[in-house]
Amino acid sequence: MIKPTMMAPDFSADAFYLGNKITVQLSSYFQDWIILFFYASDFTFV
Repeated sequence: MIKPTMMAPDFSADAFYLGNKITVQLSSYFQDWIILFFYASDFTFV
């Protein structure tokens, strides 16, 4: 389990940016403050 003081594991994911599909990698934002937001693709509540 990742705790608030721990670094998140590196990963890459597809994303849409300015209408284009790109691949982003967490390690490319190493020294920046970021917020990771994950959600179901259709926002369905289970």
